[in-house]
Amino acid sequence: MQPEQDIARRALRTLKFRPKGMTITEIARALGVNRNSVSKHLEVMQAEGHVEARLVGNAKVYAVAQRVPLSAFLCFTKNLILVLDADLTIVQANDQCLRRFGRTKDEIIGQNIHETALPVVSTPEVLTVVENVDREQVITDICHRRDDGSKAFYQMQAIPTTFESGEKGCTIVLEDITERKRYTRNMAFLARTAIDLVDLQPVEDIYGYTVGRMLELVPGAYAYIFSYNEAEHRFAIRAVTGEGFREGVTELLGRDPTGLVLPVVRIFEAPYHQTPLSMRGLQEFILRPEPSSWSFYDLCFRAIPEEICEAILERFDIERLCCTGLVWRDHLYGIAGFLLPPGREVESRETVESFLRQVSIAIARRETAEHLRLSEARFRGMLDSSPFGVALIDHDRRFVYINRRFVEIFGSEPEITTTAAEWVRQIFPDDAYRQEAIDAWHTDLERSVPGQVRPRTFTIRDRNGAKKTVLSRAVTLCDGTEYVTCEDITEEARAYRLLVADIADLRRREQQMLLKDRAIACTRRAVALLDPDGV
Repeated sequence: MQPEQDIARRALRTLKFRPKGMTITEIARALGVNRNSVSKHLEVMQAEGHVEARLVGNAKVYAVAQRVPLSAFLCFTKNLILVLDADLTIVQANDQCLRRFGRTKDEIIGQNIHETALPVVSTPEVLTVVENVDREQVITDICHRRDDGSKAFYQMQAIPTTFESGEKGCTIVLEDITERKRYTRNMAFLARTAIDLVDLQPVEDIYGYTVGRMLELVPGAYAYIFSYNEAEHRFAIRAVTGEGFREGVTELLGRDPTGLVLPVVRIFEAPYHQTPLSMRGLQEFILRPEPSSWSFYDLCFRAIPEEICEAILERFDIERLCCTGLVWRDHLYGIAGFLLPPGREVESRETVESFLRQVSIAIARRETAEHLRLSEARFRGMLDSSPFGVALIDHDRRFVYINRRFVEIFGSEPEITTTAAEWVRQIFPDDAYRQEAIDAWHTDLERSVPGQVRPRTFTIRDRNGAKKTVLSRAVTLCDGTEYVTCEDITEEARAYRLLVADIADLRRREQQMLLKDRAIACTRRAVALLDPDGV
């Protein structure tokens, strides 16, 4: 009979020449041994990881395991890897793991994970997962607070492991996902703030909202924001925030800093030499112990006394300043920045710049909307003050605007739902004359081009039934809107009619006098013929 260990060795060698695998019966026949003995050895070899089995119909087909030993790739992965035995004793650790934990192999190999106090893994959360790993791999996220107070995130895989001896254990794989978490968090932040800024109403404080979100990106810092008035060449402090910062500055300054005006006549000249393009990126300035370029006094445009600037730095232990311009399409709308104590950093610079670019666009949109509102108010004021009646009629032939003089002329105001055709029926009660006016309007419209004035004079009846003569001038605008002005010329028309009547009367009298003169002349000629001697 073959030795037991010889059966396993021969079976493994036989399977190497049959890469597609063999059944238990085929292996027993090839080795010339009992089928039960082969089955027992194959189960042990499978547990040790030397062979793999798959079902083909009702039969088990065994083949040589195509596995790479764990130790072969431990050094070629950036992940942290710890291999534990059944008692949670560390039997293997890769170099990345040793460097991250600041330990040597001699210090941790052979030590129980409960006793080594390793960062990340020797925590109750991780130990609970590892101790309960059975047959299934477990994946979970771990949050670890570093010595400097910052957080690191790892994705941990606890993988059940079988050693060559058949013993069970566990492999811990830690992937540093801090940057991935930060990226996801920043994208979620930018998506949220984009929606917030769109939904923010004009009456809401966009500057207060901005500095609040800035502190979400850089906790523990102090944030501020200035607005810029290009016409008046001045900045104004719109919001400051941070733990006790506004109150402390108010005490030192003797007034609330919000609303403080910082006149800057030559912001784009010496010593600043700034342009909207150069201010788009985040710039950093060392303030203490010695300023790297500009002092805090300079960065406040010398509008705050120098001794108060130094007192602010001293009280709040401010070491550096990071700021950027609120710029959109080569226009400067303000400046936003962080005042940083020691140990504080602006880690997600791209996210900060992207968020402040969102704010720049929102402020630009607000200013544009305000300019449009003022322009519209001026335009409406001009039309309302016009001595002529003004109406705008849209594509649907409905009134979209009328001024006060229009109402005075016609004695009533068309409702929003009133169409031009309905209005015509009200001011032209006579059917024949109404149709005549409509035909004249259509004829003028067909013959005209956009922008050409179409004057017409109509006689209408106002709401009180009084007749009025109205001079109408209509123009078709580029978008198809009808712009109509109306002038009440009733008195002028009456005076004109009287003038025409007077002229006609004068002509009639002149004709009569002419006829009388002719009759006298004819009489004189007849008398002369009858009485040549003038008797």
